[in-house]
This record gives sequence, structure tokens and C-alpha cells, in this order.
Amino acid sequence: MTTTATNRAEDPIRCVEGAPLLQLQDLAMHFKTSGDGLLARGTKSVQAVDGVNLTVHAGETLGLVGESGCGKSTTAKLITRLLEPTRGKIMYQGHDIAHLNERRLRPYRREIQLIFQDPYSSLNPRHTVGTIVGTALRTHGMVDKKGELPRVQELLEMVGLNPEHYNRYPHEFSGGQRQRIGIARALATQPKIIVADEPVSALDVSIQAQVMNLLENLRKELGIAFVFIAHDLGVVRHFCDRVAVMYLGRVVEEGPRDPLYEKPEHPYTQALLSAVPDIAVVRGVPPKNRIRLVGDVPSPVDPPSGCRFRTRCWKAEDICAEVDPPLEEKAPAQRAACHFAAPPVESIVAEVPS
Repeated sequence: MTTTATNRAEDPIRCVEGAPLLQLQDLAMHFKTSGDGLLARGTKSVQAVDGVNLTVHAGETLGLVGESGCGKSTTAKLITRLLEPTRGKIMYQGHDIAHLNERRLRPYRREIQLIFQDPYSSLNPRHTVGTIVGTALRTHGMVDKKGELPRVQELLEMVGLNPEHYNRYPHEFSGGQRQRIGIARALATQPKIIVADEPVSALDVSIQAQVMNLLENLRKELGIAFVFIAHDLGVVRHFCDRVAVMYLGRVVEEGPRDPLYEKPEHPYTQALLSAVPDIAVVRGVPPKNRIRLVGDVPSPVDPPSGCRFRTRCWKAEDICAEVDPPLEEKAPAQRAACHFAAPPVESIVAEVPS
């Protein structure tokens, strides 16, 4: 007698009472690398993520922003446990999943899904769309053999694709359609949280709007929480409830969307937001002051002592090199890691401290 899908599916995860959906505690990921040169000895560590603390509640959307190389995508892979962290905890509904083995991790994989950045390389070109989406259903025992095709077609229709295209291959679809397939695959396991790693950055602008509207509708209809990673601060403001700003592997500011955008506390956040184009200038509104950071981002192999942003910060003083500022509340529900958190400056160029 064939076992039904209901019997094969994992038991639901029991949430610890009062625990948030997801909580990162002092999360770090250091990659070992060999020294440079023929005579180099020992190994060094690339501190891709170093001491991240974040909380996501059920149904909430958290935006994660920052320059390329700041650790956003590594954080996404840690949350979904594609990587095992060097230290720290990944608390999901009160359970630490940071170091679980693959067997014990399997029920959690069903509830935490990932949408990849590249809609081309994230889909197996040898598999049909039906196989790609259906694999998740089979892996977690969510449907029996007869129910797989109807469920795959239902998911395709949910993301705006023709359900009759289940037998086509990824190369037969456009970039936007491929990303919709990736979204359907993420939705297949009925997750409670989706990590979207720059899901629209590889798409044309017109297609970006369509995909963002799809994600917005899915969030409202299904109540899924999102960790949304993006470079486009305008997209983040439109889609996210809260925003966290990362710099060189650490969160330097975090808080509700509107207060953070209207009155950023950390100098790095101020510089990022000053670079966002403002359409109001076309209507005659005077442009806001632009903060231009000078100097390069330090290497994650050998980050600066104290505050990691101090080498590019116009407010830096001696204490910034000696004491690493904690991420603490500077305004209601708004946290920043800065000794001199304050409203934006009026200067045009941010000078590097001597």
C-alpha cells in the first residue's frame, strides 16, 4: 500500500511561545583563505559576516541594503542554512538551527525558502518547469504522484504563468518568466519566510515592477514574511516594513522604514540615502545635499579597529578607532552603531579623517 503524502510530510515545527519568527544572534561567517605570495605562511579569514543581530516577525518584511561585498548575500545563505555559520545563532521560532545536521534541518528547509538573484543560473536547464517546481513537493512529501501535476499548475498560475507550460524548459522563457518560476518553486513548500536575494536586479525596469507587484500581492494574500535584499533603496522603501543597513559584514543601522529614510542616524546611511535620485527636483524642488564618500571600502580580511566605517567617516574621532560602537537605540525603535549618531550634515563632500 502506497504511503500518502500526509504521512510522509514532516511534522510541523512547534513554535516556542512568544518567540519571533526569525532571530539572528551574533551571527558570523568567516571564510579561510591562504596567505598571499610564495613565502606566505598560515591562513587568514575573510570576515564576510561578523556579528549580525536581526529579528523578523511573522508576516513582516525586512529590507537588507548596503554596498556590494558588505555581506548581504552571505547573510541570506546563512539564514537558509546553505552555509553553516562560524559562530552565532539562527533562531527560528525559538529553535537554534545554526548547526543542525541535514536530517534534523529538513523540516526547517520547508519553511524557509530562497529566491535567487540570477533567474538564468538558478534553474536547471536539463529539467522542465514541472520537474523544477515539483521536486520541492516530492522532497517534502507534500503531494502524492497524482496530485503533483495539478499542484504545479496551480503554482504556475499563482505567479502569472500559463499552467500548461509545465512541460517546457527554462530556455523557452524570458528572464522575468524565469524569475516567476523561481518564485513558484519557493512557494511550493508553503514557507513562512522567504529570503529574496536581489530578485529583480537582473531584470529590465519594466519587468522589475511586475515582479515586485507579484511579490507584494503574494505577501498580502499568503502572509509570508520576507527578508528582502536589494541595492535599489526606492524598491526597499516601497516593499519593506523595516530596513537594516549593512557595512563590511555588520549591521550599522536598523529601524522602521519611514523614520530611517526620513531621519537616518548613522553617517553611512545618510550617505546612501543622499545618493538616491529625487524626482521632486524635476518639479523645481531644490536638490538635497549629496554626501560623497571618498576612499575605498576596507578589506574584510583586515577590517579597521573599532568602528569599521571610520576610515570613510567625516565624524570620526579617536574613540572610533578604539571602541567598536554597539548597535543601540538612538531614536524610538531605531538602532545605530555610531558614537556620534545625529541628523545629516550639510556638507557636500565627506572628508577622510587624517
